[in-house]
Amino acid sequence: MSVATRNGIPLDAPVAPPKVVRQRRIRPGLLGLAVLLIALGGLGSAFAVTSVRATGSYLAVARPVEVGRQLTADDLVPVRVSGGRELQPVRADRIKEVLGRRAAVRLTPGTLLTPAQLTDAPLLGPGQQQLALGLEPSQVPARKLHPGDKVLLVSTPDTSAGGAEATRAGGTRFEATVIDTATPENDDVVVYLALAVRDVPAVVALAADDRIALVLTEAA
Repeated sequence: MSVATRNGIPLDAPVAPPKVVRQRRIRPGLLGLAVLLIALGGLGSAFAVTSVRATGSYLAVARPVEVGRQLTADDLVPVRVSGGRELQPVRADRIKEVLGRRAAVRLTPGTLLTPAQLTDAPLLGPGQQQLALGLEPSQVPARKLHPGDKVLLVSTPDTSAGGAEATRAGGTRFEATVIDTATPENDDVVVYLALAVRDVPAVVALAADDRIALVLTEAA
């Protein structure tokens, strides 16, 4: 039996044996999870910094714009977007460069404006003339026609003629493109069309006799 002493003087109390601290085993799964969380945190911080650096002011569409319509300042609104460079939108400081240009496609509110959506080409091409055609609502082939829609003007039979002559009088077709539409107070629909110069006299004569039908062939 051992006796504890202090400076050579025996002590009555026995010396307690030292405690052994057991080492905790680290589970490999938890260690891997911790490393993964640290890595994800670093990536999130890097992405946040990159997004802030890529934030810029761009032009967005403020209201619907039909194909062929010229852009005005009321059609656009500046917005700040993070990481929008990949879409190549038009910067807000270039608004004067796009005003007056035409929409090559239908522009939807809330979307960023890109150069590919704009054009300088008018809907009225070379060798074409504009014609206004008044139709009743039931004669319009769609609930609403849009600029750029492709249509066919088809002549209907002459009811004043009889038999085979009336049949031969109908069925002539003329290709045209919708430029614009309007609805006057009498609820008739006025469709402004671009068609070949050579077809204008025949279409005018058929429209005067109420012998023209409009067929939608391709939506813009």
